[in-house]
Amino acid sequence: MIRYDLKCDQGHGFDSWFQSAAAFDRLAAAGQMVCPACGSARVEKQLMAPAVTPARAPAADHPLSTPSTPQEQMLARLRRELEEKSEYVGMGFAAEARRMHEGETPERAIHGEARLEEARQLIEDGIPVAPLPFLPARKTN
Repeated sequence: MIRYDLKCDQGHGFDSWFQSAAAFDRLAAAGQMVCPACGSARVEKQLMAPAVTPARAPAADHPLSTPSTPQEQMLARLRRELEEKSEYVGMGFAAEARRMHEGETPERAIHGEARLEEARQLIEDGIPVAPLPFLPARKTN
């Protein structure tokens, strides 16, 4: 996963995570990258400095269940909110997203799992999806 600082042609700055640099390029070329503030599809990467974090204490001092850095705390809040406000559809994510897009089932917030090829096909078909920067709860220790 890679995080980019982005900016639309209206000057709004935001960031997003991508599977790879090529994934960003494909989404941008397909007009799938839009500014969350104004909806503009003219989005560009901004110049970024590498994210270097200071050394921390050994993992035993900071268990994964207790976020210790601001980034970990932000991801924990994002995860909690996502799990509270959306329905987990498991490995059926791609099929359910497609049914919602085609109007076969009511639209609602969902999250789940999809194979890379399934996610790629959804994007190519114009169905908006985004990768999450964490694994589903059932896959963690």
